[in-house]
Amino acid sequence: MPTTDRLDPDEIQANLKTKRIGKKVLVYASTSSTNDIAAEYAKNIKNDGLIIFAEEQTAGRGRAGTAWLSKPSDSILCSIVLTDCELNGELLCLTCAVAVAEAIGKTAKIKWPNDIMLNSKKMAGILLESKSNNDRNTCIIGIGINCHQQKDSFPAELQSTATSIDIENQTTCDRLGLAKRLLTSMDHWLETAEQDPEKVTARWCALSIQLNHRVTLRFNGRKFTGNCIGIDPKKGLVLQLDTGGITMFDAAHTTILKQA
Repeated sequence: MPTTDRLDPDEIQANLKTKRIGKKVLVYASTSSTNDIAAEYAKNIKNDGLIIFAEEQTAGRGRAGTAWLSKPSDSILCSIVLTDCELNGELLCLTCAVAVAEAIGKTAKIKWPNDIMLNSKKMAGILLESKSNNDRNTCIIGIGINCHQQKDSFPAELQSTATSIDIENQTTCDRLGLAKRLLTSMDHWLETAEQDPEKVTARWCALSIQLNHRVTLRFNGRKFTGNCIGIDPKKGLVLQLDTGGITMFDAAHTTILKQA
């Protein structure tokens, strides 16, 4: 890790031209989970657009209760507060994936519902958590991006499936620059999703590693296999099933098991 690689809230906000995201930026040296801190801030509607970064998380979590592991300052670890989110869960999931992939760069791809891939390996994940606060739909967008990890940074069981920006690009990631691009990209795509959802789905399709490929998934305890033929911004992944018919699977109840 570069010795000058610490995230600084003033530097992140310097010349940041966003409308909603990043109006206030907090950076913690260490915390259990940025999503937990964000949930407390989300109780105040004035904190809409707040983003919380941490150099280290001691109890970071991913989808389905999995742990998100990272050594101090190896990653971008952050949570974004939306105190009043008008997007449905599926569209928000697509929007965040597109925004994170675009922030990382042209080689990043999306594995539905919440993984960002480089060269077919996972290097970023997104965790969405929502609840109702005084008749408002509050959403917390948790993001983890592997930046400085080397192969031996990952547990043995993940070394063949996980990667980082440094590994894949064979350069040293500028985390400060990436943090600024992430806020700019999230701001742009959240606004786009509210105004023209079709642009989000079109961009998702262009970045997807699953479109036009065979996929096996588990939905509500049952396995389904078919060809991915699209995405629905309200109902989720669209499969042409091997058993016949077309079915849509929402992100909240679906786990990808295998992809051809």
